Parts: sequence; structure tokens; C-alpha cells
Amino acid sequence: MNKHELEERLINFAVLIIEIVNELPQTKAAIHLSNQLIRSGTSPALNYGEAQSGESRKDFIHKIKIVLKELRETFVCLKIIDKAKLYQASDHTLMEKELKLKSKIERALKESNELISIFVKSVETAQRNIER
Repeated sequence: MNKHELEERLINFAVLIIEIVNELPQTKAAIHLSNQLIRSGTSPALNYGEAQSGESRKDFIHKIKIVLKELRETFVCLKIIDKAKLYQASDHTLMEKELKLKSKIERALKESNELISIFVKSVETAQRNIER
């Protein structure tokens, strides 16, 4: 995967996060986690763009580590939302809308996990290259 494809994947991930946040109910817990999720879930795309113009290899690695940190934070936030079933209606029945939201959350969990793996390898490779 080249850097443009990865950037597009991160942008699509950010859009998915925005959709999830916009569809979560307006409960106290959902609002709190939504605020956290919107920051951490859109940050990887923005920081990856910034990493592409890193001033040095060390600067690039630093920015990629920020991307990784934000992806991990997003993953945990999504897991909390999923485990707490914050996508459910108050009567605890899953309607079509809630099922679609749950599906989006599951997709975002899968994608964040895959992106984490990609960026772990990216950091390892960049650090190896700097040691040469």
C-alpha cells in the first residue's frame, strides 16, 4: 500500500468515525465518549498528512507514533461504546437504525485494528532505517 492509498484509508476511517458520532444517542455517556471519539478518530488522518512533510526522519517517526497513539485511543473508545451498548435504544431492543450503527462500530473496530498493525510496522521500519 502506498502513502496515498494509506492516506485515503485514514480519511475514510475518519468519515466512518464522524458517521458513528453523529448517530450515537444523546445520553450523557454517549456524548462524553463521542467528544473523545471525534478527536481521536479524526486525528490519525490529519497527523499522517503532517508526517508526510516531516522535517527529518525522527520527526516523521514522532508523528507516526502520534497516529498510532490516536488509533489505539480510538480503538479503546469504540470498544467501550460497543460493550456499553451505547448504540441501543433505551428500551434495549435493537431496531434497524441501531443494528446499522452497531455494524458501523464493528467495521470501525476492525479497521482501527488493521491500521494499528500497519502503523506498528511502519514505526519499526522507520526506526530500523534510521539506525542504518
